[in-house]
Amino acid sequence: MHYDLTTLDNGLRVISQDMPSARSVAIGMWVDTGSRDEESVEAGASHFLEHLLFKGSEEMPAQHISEAFDAIGARHNAFTSKEYTCYWAKVRDADLPVAVEILSEMLQRPAFRPDEIDSERHVVLEEINMNEDDPTDVAHELFTTALWQGHPLAPPILGTRDSIMAMSRDAISGYWGRRYAPGSVVVAAAGRVDHDELVARIDDRMGDWSGSFSDRAPDPPAPAPLVNLRRRDTEQAHLVFGMPAISRADERRWALNVADHVLGGGMSSRLFRVIREQRGLAYSVHSFRMPFLETGAAAVYVGTTPTQTAEVLKLVRAELDKLMADGLTEDEIARAKGNVQGSLALSMEDSSNRMTRLGRNELTGVEHLSVDEIVERIDAVTNDDVIAVSRDVYGGPYVLGAVGPFDGDDLEEFVV
Repeated sequence: MHYDLTTLDNGLRVISQDMPSARSVAIGMWVDTGSRDEESVEAGASHFLEHLLFKGSEEMPAQHISEAFDAIGARHNAFTSKEYTCYWAKVRDADLPVAVEILSEMLQRPAFRPDEIDSERHVVLEEINMNEDDPTDVAHELFTTALWQGHPLAPPILGTRDSIMAMSRDAISGYWGRRYAPGSVVVAAAGRVDHDELVARIDDRMGDWSGSFSDRAPDPPAPAPLVNLRRRDTEQAHLVFGMPAISRADERRWALNVADHVLGGGMSSRLFRVIREQRGLAYSVHSFRMPFLETGAAAVYVGTTPTQTAEVLKLVRAELDKLMADGLTEDEIARAKGNVQGSLALSMEDSSNRMTRLGRNELTGVEHLSVDEIVERIDAVTNDDVIAVSRDVYGGPYVLGAVGPFDGDDLEEFVV
């Protein structure tokens, strides 16, 4: 995997990968800050900032940003996670200078106009309301809060209604000043892009930017068994059952990737086959992983009729026990490896996916690997590796986030 990486004098990094056959460029400005970096009075500030930066600067107001992007047919947006924020655009290669101009101005000189803060405050509150109306989102949030209770990873990315209503302009601008600095930013681009030209443009627009930034210190959590329940008289119970897992740079991630795919990663997975195909207990069932700096999570989501909840959770526990005891069959390992490798190869044909991989890996310190290098690591996974990582991860402690017509102690037995 060839890529070019340049660090400007002020510490800002520029990384790019040329795709000569493309006629577009995906560019992202990745900031090393997320909800885990917020103080209690800043809860939701990372995501609030994501909204406010699109309101522009004193010289480039929001209408200018939207009209300029619309005029070139660009796609643009942003997203916030627990550990980073990304502002991105996908444009025709000839229009890359426009994207650089807009995104760099947004990051460096947000206006923070009081009237726009107040109007966007209500937009964020509506987003919180929307998530609260989705029981699947609520179950996932309950799981995360329970798994990392008391840890910086626990609070919701959106913040709460109370924290957003109370957040002042000084708190928002103070958070921006504390977390947004050249040393915390990676500019990533993939597509038809000349690296030297990109660096020159970024240096011209952002080379004079200054400010200090402190790396976050790892803070390993100490999860404990817990059921986090939101009682609602719903037609379906929404369950997220999981446990702590490994960090994003852990070399065991390759084996866990294979195990996770066989457990609940597709329509041929064990959970899908047993819970949906054989028993007809759910429409939606899948497993997933969430890797972070010093820890991670592995979990299973199931939506089922409330009266079937006990049976479903027993089946999930049984499949985890089988993985820990015996691992996978040769055919399962072969299918999982083929799926991971094929999905990766297909994703790398898209410039946005390449940009995301470049920016995220550079920002988080994960090694940049080519498709062939990743395939080699996946191919090297053995059943013994799967059993070992399964026993390290799937043995608990177990945590359950649940939404449904349950009483507080109805589900306790499934996390012990």
